[in-house]
Amino acid sequence: MYARRLQIQERMTNQIADCIEELIHPLGIGVVVKARHLCTESRGLSKQGHETITSAMRGNFKDNPETRNEFMLLIK
Repeated sequence: MYARRLQIQERMTNQIADCIEELIHPLGIGVVVKARHLCTESRGLSKQGHETITSAMRGNFKDNPETRNEFMLLIK
């Protein structure tokens, strides 16, 4: 839904986390977005296949370093 329009990846990552928080009120949220930016690749501004990773943490994922570290280890 958020990626269909022209969008900044950091903003989109936060919008996804905000939407989840608003809809289901979880104790914690971790959103990680890994994306290729074809517009910059096609113009030669970045290497082919370069990926940018952004994250947004809320609740327990933001406040508890152990929870956040476990989440990050699991998604690698």
